[in-house]
Amino acid sequence: MNEQSTSYVDLAAEVKIQEGGTISKTLYQDHSLKVVLFGFDAGQELSEHTAAVPAVLQFLDGNATVTLGEKTVEAVANTFIHMAANLSHSITAKQPTKMLVLLLKGAKADG
Repeated sequence: MNEQSTSYVDLAAEVKIQEGGTISKTLYQDHSLKVVLFGFDAGQELSEHTAAVPAVLQFLDGNATVTLGEKTVEAVANTFIHMAANLSHSITAKQPTKMLVLLLKGAKADG
């Protein structure tokens, strides 16, 4: 890893799911972007919250219910979700699940 590039050839291998827990690992961060990898054991959740910036969720494996305002998405491997800033959301893993989050800090809140 150097200042001009950051590479991960196997994202799912970068986080190990902990029994009965949720783990997160920041993979990259600068003034415009923060990339966080999450690992959820079955039954674990991120309770309802908002993000001040737009975000992208990319599910690498597993199965989770994602609530986005009034909408619900059943996320599995390769599910992509874009969220506007300040959208209320929550995530509940139905089975061990790995998810990549990109927080778009440099984006305008309205899109």
